[in-house]
Amino acid sequence: MFKNRIQAGDVLAEELSHIDLDNALLLAVPRGGVVVAVPAARRLGLPIGVLITRKLGHPLNPEVAIGAVMPDGSAMYDAQTMARLGLGDDDLNKLIEQEYLEIKRRLAVYTGSEDAPAISNRTVLLIDDGIATGYTLYAAVKWLKTLTPQKIIIAVPVAPPEVISSLAAQVDMVICPLQPPDFTSVGMHYQDFSQTTDAEVIHILNDLKQEK
Repeated sequence: MFKNRIQAGDVLAEELSHIDLDNALLLAVPRGGVVVAVPAARRLGLPIGVLITRKLGHPLNPEVAIGAVMPDGSAMYDAQTMARLGLGDDDLNKLIEQEYLEIKRRLAVYTGSEDAPAISNRTVLLIDDGIATGYTLYAAVKWLKTLTPQKIIIAVPVAPPEVISSLAAQVDMVICPLQPPDFTSVGMHYQDFSQTTDAEVIHILNDLKQEK
């Protein structure tokens, strides 16, 4: 179990320090992933960018993931799950539009721009505070590949082993120090998993810029 996101980030930073990350771009998944990325950014001397994907949750139970929206507004989802839950195209389109608006809002707030970072022929290091279903990370990887990176490396403190195995088949490397077989939720593996606010994300990004 991790004490908090910073301590989890310290663990990742130590593992990442042994990897060749020349020409790397660090992208954190807000909000919690930005906090986790801070130790790695400082230790590796990399600025933090953000990559925002949004989970598509069931209209009546948002905790039930049915897919995810990518930064360009396209979506990936499980058609069988949609059918089983009785959700049609209209339901899906409303959810996608809602989450895409939130992606654009966060990008504007965090970076002042909706433009994608320059990824072509670079190593992308993608950091989040943990993975549950993996939908948002699958969407992130799918979108990143359209921008022709040289490599994609995912680093997260905790995730289910089966999700890590699936992601490892899609990217160049996955670092995940804690892979409990009885995984229930990301927050169960942190002593402090309090919600990160927009203000905290903005403060972190601004502080790191001033340190360069």
